[in-house]
Amino acid sequence: MIIVATNLTYFLANLFLDPRANYLQLRPPRSPEQIARSLAQYNLDPGTPLFGRWWTWITGIVLHWDWGTSPVGDSVNTQIGFRIGVSAQLVLFSLIFATAIGIALGVYTASRQYRFADRFNQGLSIITLNIPTVVAALVVVLLAISLNQGLGTTLLFVAGAQSPTVSGFWPLVVDRIQHLVLPTVSLTLISYAGYHMLQRALLLDNINSDYVRMARAKGLTRQEAIRRHGLRTSLIPVATSIAFAIPALFTGAVITETIFAWQGMGQYFTQTISKNDVHGAVAVAAFGALMTAVGAILADIAVVVLDPRVRVTGL
Repeated sequence: MIIVATNLTYFLANLFLDPRANYLQLRPPRSPEQIARSLAQYNLDPGTPLFGRWWTWITGIVLHWDWGTSPVGDSVNTQIGFRIGVSAQLVLFSLIFATAIGIALGVYTASRQYRFADRFNQGLSIITLNIPTVVAALVVVLLAISLNQGLGTTLLFVAGAQSPTVSGFWPLVVDRIQHLVLPTVSLTLISYAGYHMLQRALLLDNINSDYVRMARAKGLTRQEAIRRHGLRTSLIPVATSIAFAIPALFTGAVITETIFAWQGMGQYFTQTISKNDVHGAVAVAAFGALMTAVGAILADIAVVVLDPRVRVTGL
């Protein structure tokens, strides 16, 4: 499916994107023949038959793992390799924090259904769930600026992934953390509520099940029975949802990466479209397809780990 999706995206990108647009605003203007020669060296000349361009492109990937070149000569491999690492930092930490907070709140509020804590956290999650990404990011930026001004020093950076003048292992680690905090908080703020509401709803469905009531009959308190028995079953759909959220986080954090000036996969995807970069757009689509497959595998693993019935059936 990854191969099919990637090749289909290649043909669609060639139909809808026109690399010649990158040369039309140059001064002095270039003739159509000059533009064609420039694009031909990157295997992007529309005058070359589409099947011939596809064959050169797919051969380069299979034989050399070369995903091609942009219309202005940038290597797609170099761009993807750099930007995956940038996005991975955001994805890893925001996913961990959003998942931990969401599941913890789901368990906490489900065990206190209709009490003040439940209603308050539900209301808070509904508010954060409906906050636009750009609003959340800008609020975080404004709060960080106020904090820096109050302290009289730059504790948290609002743009970029690192400072260009910092050197040394530990100073670099501290600098990365200072740049990472704000975008991570922004992504966590708009992500945790979905996991909270889902975990709460699923856990409430299992609270009155026979095996939970049996656990309570054996002497466990309500909270202990929920955590030890009800939680595992309700975690299965949540774990599946988290696994399939990975590709969306890698390529979908466009607004967050733009506001905080992080050169990640989301920003690169928008750039490939705006610059009519056929090879870059296809590479991003292929990476998204790969991450979807990885998410599916992780979802299956999570089901096996959380549901003993699947392991018994497999045996």
